[in-house]
Amino acid sequence: MTNHYHTCSSGNHTQPSSKDLKFYLGVYGGIAAANSVFTLIRAFSFAYSGLCAAKIVHSKILRQILKAPIKFFDETPIGRIMNRFSSDICTIDEGLPFILNIFLAQLYGTLGALVVTCVGLPWFILVLIPIAIYYYFIQINISRAEENIQHYDVTDLYTFLRISGRAYNNQSIEGFSEDLLVWCSPIPYPITSLLINLVTSFTETEKNMISMERAQQYIDGVPSERDQAGMIAPINWPSQGRIIFKDICLRYRSHLPNALDEVTFSVEAGEKVGIVGRTGSGKSSLFLVLFRMVEIQEGSVTIDGIEISQLPLEDLRSRIAVIPQDPFLFNAPVRENLDPKGIHTDSDLWLVLDKSHLRGVVQRLGGLDAEVGELGKKFSVGQRQLLCLARAILTEAKILCIDEATASVDMETDHLLQQTIREEFADNTVLTIAHRIKTILNSDRVLVMNNGKVMEFSPPYLLLQDSSSYFYRLVNAS
Repeated sequence: MTNHYHTCSSGNHTQPSSKDLKFYLGVYGGIAAANSVFTLIRAFSFAYSGLCAAKIVHSKILRQILKAPIKFFDETPIGRIMNRFSSDICTIDEGLPFILNIFLAQLYGTLGALVVTCVGLPWFILVLIPIAIYYYFIQINISRAEENIQHYDVTDLYTFLRISGRAYNNQSIEGFSEDLLVWCSPIPYPITSLLINLVTSFTETEKNMISMERAQQYIDGVPSERDQAGMIAPINWPSQGRIIFKDICLRYRSHLPNALDEVTFSVEAGEKVGIVGRTGSGKSSLFLVLFRMVEIQEGSVTIDGIEISQLPLEDLRSRIAVIPQDPFLFNAPVRENLDPKGIHTDSDLWLVLDKSHLRGVVQRLGGLDAEVGELGKKFSVGQRQLLCLARAILTEAKILCIDEATASVDMETDHLLQQTIREEFADNTVLTIAHRIKTILNSDRVLVMNNGKVMEFSPPYLLLQDSSSYFYRLVNAS
């Protein structure tokens, strides 16, 4: 009987041949190799695409920020802007491609498993429908919570809310996972695990997409300066440097009084004009109007007969030199700080350094290729101001604007600045906002501002002879 059983068994179950075994092993090996290759290609594609996307997004945000009006920077905290270029770009560059790769892999894996399960167990469709509906409503609640919390910026309050939001999201996901396990109790465990992992990866992907959404808001939502040029500036413009302000009215906000109220005056070619006035009198607003950093409500400004509102912003701002109150230097070599566009020779750079009394300082630092440090920390405040003066000389602009350049320097540096300006800009139009009254006493004329209006505009010696003049009172009060 036993022998007959073994004989029957042997007849019904034949052992696979070595040839068949090699064939199946080859198929499995080929599938495994193809899976590895395609997984490598997928990982590389996501990493490379994420890097390219972050680069494009960064360029678009930077371009939009550089075109933003000054009003945007007055209303937007600098930390919020930095957050776009730091944490949000980092998420787009690293976090989003990584989690999106995982999500798509789990999505297609779960869909494949569900299709196979539905084919083998058709009744599973009846269980899948209520699970999908339940997941949909849970996901809406989680998405709303994330959107409300993560639209804020990285402040102490935001950090607290973000931690609380993550705790809420984790509890929601954990609660949903437990409910999902109850719903899927009659389903094979691998399907349950796939569904839970899919929910988690989708939530993380959606959370990282908030960074992309905030970046897109800056790309599409940040206003740009009005730059509708009606003409191209002539090559040698301005050739004389004659400036006319006519009935200028400027208001920074609709609910605020005029910062400039019907300001009218003219500056002749090559004239040296000092601008004085108390804090808030409108001195700096004149420069903002001249550079079109703000848009005026009424009036016009012409330079050598051309109205500046008709010119491209780049043409206008590149033809006027400025020495700011707070010297600004790039974290770059001396060469790039003097000549950002790289159009001048080394001999030209050394020549302006000689004129600015900085040749010895730069040589000791290491020459034109020496780094100036962050915000020029390797130079003193006075030396930074002299470096800005050298940059202004290099532009060969016909108009020079000096915005209280000597406000934070010592007397010796102040003397060097005044001496160099008198020598190098003898034939140029120079507008100087004065912090120290004595620095503009040698000006051809003095423009006295008060509450956004022109009080006086005459030679300083005539104003000092009139004891009733506003300038006379300013000098005696200083």
